[in-house]
Amino acid sequence: MPVRPYDDPCGVARALAAVGERWSLLVVRELLLGPKRFAELSRGLPGMSQNVLSQRLRDLQAAGVLTRHVLGPPVSAGVYELTDWGRQLEPVLLALGRWGARAPLTSVAGLSVDALMLALRTTYVPGLAAGLRGVVQLRLGVDSFTVEIAGEDLRITRGTAERADAGVDTDPATLRDVVFGRRGLADAVAAGAATVTGDRDTAARLLGSFRRPDPAGTVGTGPTAG
Repeated sequence: MPVRPYDDPCGVARALAAVGERWSLLVVRELLLGPKRFAELSRGLPGMSQNVLSQRLRDLQAAGVLTRHVLGPPVSAGVYELTDWGRQLEPVLLALGRWGARAPLTSVAGLSVDALMLALRTTYVPGLAAGLRGVVQLRLGVDSFTVEIAGEDLRITRGTAERADAGVDTDPATLRDVVFGRRGLADAVAAGAATVTGDRDTAARLLGSFRRPDPAGTVGTGPTAG
């Protein structure tokens, strides 16, 4: 079905006409860190049927938010990638993540790997990593991310760094528990749920520099989350 227009010239209404359909912004979330194949998008959005995913990809492509192109040999596979205009949604999604993380948590589902990386971006507290500079390689199963820390700046990119000060191999659920204080890094390592290589202090300080936000309606805003 075509998106129903709001007949409202406001920029907010025009934005919602482009990305306001159910699942649309979550598709954008899954592409913030780089291009993905259809199967990879579907894996990151397990509650979304493939038919709906196909429709949303068509809608977002028609709106100019993303594009599809075919990788050359030896891969020869189609991938979806945000356009320059689509990438401008990154601060919007970060702000939504911070705002939404203060709402009651009603889901027991796990975070997708890309959603977890977004959560790291929105819950990073620079004061907890004062003076820390370095590169940490996060390996989460088949997914690998490079985290660069330089004071108040935290950058996360998909892929493997040429040089890393430390490496952390674990699974998304364990990483989520460690960074949000439900489990200590030493305990995860001792139990075999995580492996740390290189500079352990850099890895430990990075993973200790995130804080959950205060729930909406409490006094003070506290750190924010995605």
